[in-house]
Amino acid sequence: MKDLDILAIAAHPDDIEQTCGGTLIKAAEMGYRTGALDLTAGDMGTRGTPETRIAESEAAARHLLLAWRGNLRLPDARLENTLAVRLSLAVEIRRLRPRVVVLPYWEGRHPDHYRAGEIGYEACFLAGLRKIDSSTEPHRPFKIVYSSIYAHVTPSFVVDVTAQFERRMQALLAYESQYGERAEGGALFPSEAEIRERLAAVARFYGNLIGTRYGEPFVVKETLRVDDIAALGVRSF
Repeated sequence: MKDLDILAIAAHPDDIEQTCGGTLIKAAEMGYRTGALDLTAGDMGTRGTPETRIAESEAAARHLLLAWRGNLRLPDARLENTLAVRLSLAVEIRRLRPRVVVLPYWEGRHPDHYRAGEIGYEACFLAGLRKIDSSTEPHRPFKIVYSSIYAHVTPSFVVDVTAQFERRMQALLAYESQYGERAEGGALFPSEAEIRERLAAVARFYGNLIGTRYGEPFVVKETLRVDDIAALGVRSF
Protein backbone atom coordinates (compact mmCIF):
# COMPACT_ATOMS: atom_id res chain seq x y z
CA MET A 1 0.00 0.00 0.00
CA LYS A 2 1.22 3.49 -0.85
CA ASP A 3 2.09 5.66 2.17
CA LEU A 4 -0.56 8.04 3.53
CA ASP A 5 0.13 11.74 3.77
CA ILE A 6 -2.44 12.31 6.53
CA LEU A 7 -4.05 9.85 8.95
CA ALA A 8 -6.85 10.85 11.33
CA ILE A 9 -7.34 8.62 14.39
CA ALA A 10 -10.45 8.80 16.57
CA ALA A 11 -12.40 6.73 19.08
CA HIS A 12 -15.70 6.18 17.26
CA PRO A 13 -17.14 6.11 13.75
CA ASP A 14 -18.45 9.67 13.05
CA ASP A 15 -15.93 11.42 15.38
CA ILE A 16 -13.63 12.25 12.47
CA GLU A 17 -16.51 13.53 10.35
CA GLN A 18 -17.48 16.00 13.09
CA THR A 19 -14.02 17.22 14.01
CA CYS A 20 -11.71 17.24 10.99
CA GLY A 21 -13.76 15.94 8.07
CA GLY A 22 -13.58 19.17 6.11
CA THR A 23 -9.81 19.30 6.50
CA LEU A 24 -9.46 15.73 5.20
CA ILE A 25 -11.66 16.53 2.20
CA LYS A 26 -9.64 19.65 1.44
CA ALA A 27 -6.37 17.72 1.71
CA ALA A 28 -7.65 15.03 -0.66
CA GLU A 29 -8.74 17.70 -3.13
CA MET A 30 -5.20 19.06 -2.99
CA GLY A 31 -3.86 15.65 -4.00
CA TYR A 32 -2.84 14.21 -0.64
CA ARG A 33 -3.52 10.59 0.29
CA THR A 34 -5.70 10.67 3.39
CA GLY A 35 -6.89 7.98 5.77
CA ALA A 36 -9.02 7.46 8.87
CA LEU A 37 -8.69 4.88 11.62
CA ASP A 38 -11.55 4.42 14.11
CA LEU A 39 -10.46 2.64 17.27
CA THR A 40 -13.91 1.24 18.14
CA ALA A 41 -17.07 0.37 16.23
CA GLY A 42 -19.30 2.31 18.64
CA ASP A 43 -20.87 -0.89 19.94
CA MET A 44 -22.13 0.73 23.16
CA GLY A 45 -24.16 3.34 21.31
CA THR A 46 -27.93 3.48 21.81
CA ARG A 47 -28.57 3.08 18.09
CA GLY A 48 -27.11 0.72 15.54
CA THR A 49 -24.80 -2.28 15.67
CA PRO A 50 -21.02 -2.46 15.18
CA GLU A 51 -21.56 -3.91 11.70
CA THR A 52 -23.94 -1.08 10.82
CA ARG A 53 -21.57 1.59 12.14
CA ILE A 54 -18.64 0.19 10.16
CA ALA A 55 -20.72 -0.01 6.97
CA GLU A 56 -21.80 3.60 7.51
CA SER A 57 -18.19 4.63 8.08
CA GLU A 58 -17.26 3.13 4.72
CA ALA A 59 -20.03 5.13 3.05
CA ALA A 60 -18.82 8.26 4.85
CA ALA A 61 -15.27 7.54 3.67
CA ARG A 62 -16.40 8.01 0.08
CA HIS A 63 -17.75 11.47 0.90
CA LEU A 64 -14.49 12.28 2.70
CA LEU A 65 -12.49 11.18 -0.39
CA LEU A 66 -10.34 8.91 1.78
CA ALA A 67 -7.73 6.64 0.26
CA TRP A 68 -8.08 4.24 3.21
CA ARG A 69 -10.26 3.63 6.25
CA GLY A 70 -9.99 1.02 8.98
CA ASN A 71 -11.32 0.05 12.40
CA LEU A 72 -9.41 -1.67 15.22
CA ARG A 73 -12.65 -2.95 16.84
CA LEU A 74 -11.48 -2.08 20.37
CA PRO A 75 -14.16 -2.03 23.13
CA ASP A 76 -16.34 1.08 22.96
CA ALA A 77 -16.74 3.08 26.20
CA ARG A 78 -14.03 0.89 27.69
CA LEU A 79 -11.05 2.14 25.74
CA GLU A 80 -7.90 1.66 27.80
CA ASN A 81 -4.33 2.76 27.16
CA THR A 82 -2.69 -0.64 27.50
CA LEU A 83 0.56 -1.89 26.00
CA ALA A 84 -1.34 -4.29 23.73
CA VAL A 85 -3.51 -1.47 22.37
CA ARG A 86 -0.54 0.85 21.83
CA LEU A 87 1.39 -1.88 20.01
CA SER A 88 -1.58 -2.76 17.78
CA LEU A 89 -1.94 0.87 16.76
CA ALA A 90 1.82 1.29 16.34
CA VAL A 91 1.90 -1.59 13.86
CA GLU A 92 -0.90 0.03 11.86
CA ILE A 93 1.02 3.32 11.82
CA ARG A 94 4.13 1.51 10.58
CA ARG A 95 2.06 -0.10 7.82
CA LEU A 96 0.31 3.12 6.74
CA ARG A 97 3.36 5.38 7.23
CA PRO A 98 1.54 8.75 7.50
CA ARG A 99 3.51 11.98 7.52
CA VAL A 100 0.84 13.80 9.57
CA VAL A 101 -1.44 12.26 12.22
CA VAL A 102 -4.59 14.03 13.45
CA LEU A 103 -5.63 13.07 17.00
CA PRO A 104 -8.49 14.09 19.30
CA TYR A 105 -7.63 16.89 21.74
CA TRP A 106 -6.17 15.55 24.98
CA GLU A 107 -9.06 16.72 27.20
CA GLY A 108 -12.77 16.08 26.73
CA ARG A 109 -16.10 14.94 28.17
CA HIS A 110 -15.96 11.39 26.80
CA PRO A 111 -13.11 9.29 28.24
CA ASP A 112 -12.74 7.42 24.94
CA HIS A 113 -11.95 10.68 23.16
CA TYR A 114 -9.07 11.83 25.30
CA ARG A 115 -7.77 8.28 25.66
CA ALA A 116 -7.72 7.99 21.88
CA GLY A 117 -5.48 11.05 21.79
CA GLU A 118 -3.21 9.61 24.46
CA ILE A 119 -3.02 6.18 22.82
CA GLY A 120 -2.41 7.75 19.43
CA TYR A 121 0.48 9.88 20.62
CA GLU A 122 2.22 7.02 22.41
CA ALA A 123 1.66 4.65 19.48
CA CYS A 124 3.23 7.17 17.11
CA PHE A 125 6.31 7.20 19.30
CA LEU A 126 6.46 3.41 19.59
CA ALA A 127 6.08 3.07 15.83
CA GLY A 128 9.55 4.52 15.43
CA LEU A 129 11.26 1.85 17.54
CA ARG A 130 12.86 -0.78 15.34
CA LYS A 131 12.49 -3.76 17.67
CA ILE A 132 8.79 -3.58 18.55
CA ASP A 133 7.73 -5.57 15.48
CA SER A 134 9.88 -7.70 13.20
CA SER A 135 7.43 -7.77 10.28
CA THR A 136 7.19 -3.98 9.70
CA GLU A 137 9.69 -1.18 9.21
CA PRO A 138 9.98 1.62 11.78
CA HIS A 139 8.07 4.80 11.02
CA ARG A 140 7.39 7.85 13.14
CA PRO A 141 5.08 10.57 11.79
CA PHE A 142 6.66 13.97 11.21
CA LYS A 143 3.78 15.93 12.77
CA ILE A 144 0.92 15.36 15.20
CA VAL A 145 -1.94 17.84 15.24
CA TYR A 146 -4.92 17.79 17.60
CA SER A 147 -8.46 18.51 16.50
CA SER A 148 -9.81 20.96 19.08
CA ILE A 149 -13.26 21.83 17.72
CA TYR A 150 -15.01 20.78 20.95
CA ALA A 151 -12.35 22.02 23.37
CA HIS A 152 -12.54 25.49 24.88
CA VAL A 153 -8.99 26.43 23.88
CA THR A 154 -7.41 28.92 21.53
CA PRO A 155 -6.46 27.07 18.34
CA SER A 156 -2.93 27.13 16.98
CA PHE A 157 -4.44 27.41 13.50
CA VAL A 158 -7.77 27.10 11.71
CA VAL A 159 -8.36 25.48 8.33
CA ASP A 160 -10.84 27.16 5.98
CA VAL A 161 -13.38 24.45 5.09
CA THR A 162 -16.05 26.68 3.56
CA ALA A 163 -15.93 24.88 0.21
CA GLN A 164 -15.89 21.48 1.92
CA PHE A 165 -18.53 22.02 4.60
CA GLU A 166 -21.53 20.59 2.74
CA ARG A 167 -19.59 17.49 1.73
CA ARG A 168 -18.51 17.10 5.37
CA MET A 169 -22.19 17.18 6.37
CA GLN A 170 -22.99 14.50 3.78
CA ALA A 171 -20.26 12.33 5.29
CA LEU A 172 -21.69 12.74 8.79
CA LEU A 173 -25.26 12.07 7.68
CA ALA A 174 -24.10 8.80 6.10
CA TYR A 175 -24.42 7.50 9.68
CA GLU A 176 -28.16 6.99 9.33
CA SER A 177 -28.33 4.86 12.48
CA GLN A 178 -27.12 7.86 14.48
CA TYR A 179 -28.59 10.84 12.66
CA GLY A 180 -31.62 9.49 10.80
CA GLU A 181 -35.16 10.02 12.02
CA ARG A 182 -35.81 6.97 14.24
CA ALA A 183 -38.05 6.20 17.20
CA GLU A 184 -35.28 4.34 19.04
CA GLY A 185 -33.58 6.79 21.41
CA GLY A 186 -35.46 9.62 19.74
CA ALA A 187 -35.53 11.80 22.83
CA LEU A 188 -31.72 11.63 23.08
CA PHE A 189 -30.90 12.45 19.46
CA PRO A 190 -31.44 15.82 17.75
CA SER A 191 -33.13 16.09 14.36
CA GLU A 192 -31.13 16.45 11.16
CA ALA A 193 -32.06 20.14 10.98
CA GLU A 194 -30.79 20.66 14.53
CA ILE A 195 -27.55 18.79 13.77
CA ARG A 196 -26.93 20.97 10.74
CA GLU A 197 -27.62 24.14 12.70
CA ARG A 198 -25.34 23.15 15.58
CA LEU A 199 -22.39 22.09 13.44
CA ALA A 200 -22.75 25.08 11.16
CA ALA A 201 -22.72 27.40 14.18
CA VAL A 202 -19.52 25.84 15.56
CA ALA A 203 -17.78 25.90 12.18
CA ARG A 204 -19.02 29.47 11.61
CA PHE A 205 -17.43 30.58 14.87
CA TYR A 206 -14.02 29.22 13.92
CA GLY A 207 -14.34 30.43 10.35
CA ASN A 208 -14.99 33.92 11.67
CA LEU A 209 -11.63 33.84 13.48
CA ILE A 210 -9.84 33.66 10.13
CA GLY A 211 -12.25 35.74 8.05
CA THR A 212 -14.00 32.84 6.28
CA ARG A 213 -17.44 31.28 6.57
CA TYR A 214 -16.53 27.88 8.02
CA GLY A 215 -13.40 26.64 9.78
CA GLU A 216 -11.96 23.69 11.69
CA PRO A 217 -9.54 24.43 14.56
CA PHE A 218 -6.39 22.55 15.51
CA VAL A 219 -3.75 22.69 18.23
CA VAL A 220 -0.09 21.75 18.00
CA LYS A 221 2.32 21.45 20.92
CA GLU A 222 5.31 22.80 19.01
CA THR A 223 5.97 26.39 17.96
CA LEU A 224 4.98 26.96 14.34
CA ARG A 225 7.71 28.23 12.03
CA VAL A 226 7.13 31.23 9.75
CA ASP A 227 9.69 32.17 7.09
CA ASP A 228 7.86 35.10 5.47
CA ILE A 229 5.93 37.40 7.77
CA ALA A 230 4.83 39.48 4.78
CA ALA A 231 2.82 36.48 3.55
CA LEU A 232 0.92 35.84 6.79
CA GLY A 233 -2.81 35.40 6.39
CA VAL A 234 -5.74 36.87 8.43
CA ARG A 235 -5.99 40.64 8.69
CA SER A 236 -5.20 42.45 11.93
CA PHE A 237 -7.71 45.22 11.16
